[in-house]
Amino acid sequence: MLGVKVPKKEAEKIRKHLLELNVLNNNFKIKHQDEFVIFPIKKRVEGFEIIEITFEKAMKRPHSYREVVKIPSEVYPLLPSSFDIIGDIAIIELPEELIPYGKNIGEAILTVHKHIKAVFAKGSKIVGEYRVRELIHLAGENRTESIHRENGIRLKLDVAKVYFSPRLATERMRIFKKTQDGEIVFDMFAGVGPYSILLAKKAKLVFACDLNPWAIKYLEENKKLNKVENVIPILGDVRKVAGQIKADRVIMNLPKFAHQFLKEAMNSVKSGGVIHYYGFSHEKNLFKEHEKKIKEIAKELGREVKTIDQRKIRPYAPYQFNIAIDFIVF
Repeated sequence: MLGVKVPKKEAEKIRKHLLELNVLNNNFKIKHQDEFVIFPIKKRVEGFEIIEITFEKAMKRPHSYREVVKIPSEVYPLLPSSFDIIGDIAIIELPEELIPYGKNIGEAILTVHKHIKAVFAKGSKIVGEYRVRELIHLAGENRTESIHRENGIRLKLDVAKVYFSPRLATERMRIFKKTQDGEIVFDMFAGVGPYSILLAKKAKLVFACDLNPWAIKYLEENKKLNKVENVIPILGDVRKVAGQIKADRVIMNLPKFAHQFLKEAMNSVKSGGVIHYYGFSHEKNLFKEHEKKIKEIAKELGREVKTIDQRKIRPYAPYQFNIAIDFIVF
């Protein structure tokens, strides 16, 4: 096989040049010989010392667990193309037909993604007041606590005891960029604090409420983890808190039930303040019904609203989307 022999001190420069010429053969390993480096090449190239030599085959690292998983061919098309990663824990949604092969799927994920230490399958839908789901251990360590990193903050949580979606990281950063220095923020359904801890970098105060005692426990830990002092965790029903706080910005991250808490949100926002409302909608009617409800509640309270942004955030189910509406309350 053909190789380009170059002195070690010139190796990196030559490697880049061979890449630019598209002659470097990445299917084979680069060879080291005394004070020289020998690059495998696809064809002869002028200006270099060319030799005939044997190269070892390079092992290609798989990009997806689907490339290495061992399951029957008839169920292979059912493999999900993606899964959630929370810290060093992977959570995958498997159809019933793939559950018997869960261990193989979990081990394939661990093989390809070296930073993942535990793999679970979703065992149920999100249920109950605490918005948690059953998890089925597939492979790796049998633990559900981890530290998740996003947007420059660290969040400690237990995926079996609290609700958390890593897929909203971009949305959380969007809200952070809109938040002004010195604001008072009310995070109505705070969880472990992905909004609260992040917004605390700009806000004067963040009131973070949640019904789940585990969420508040981890929120307290995340305050310390991120050295944040201006977050006020509140354990309890947001209905009992609403009205006692007057915020410049209110976060309503409870898409399934947020419409039931619009009165509480509007009672907690200053005139000219912003509410970030989240919901679920069919693709044929993304915003209309939500906006109708917002206006109805505003009229009931003798207030006015003005929509400043509407967004389709992510698919939630077939033909269903997680949506967001930002509006000012006067």
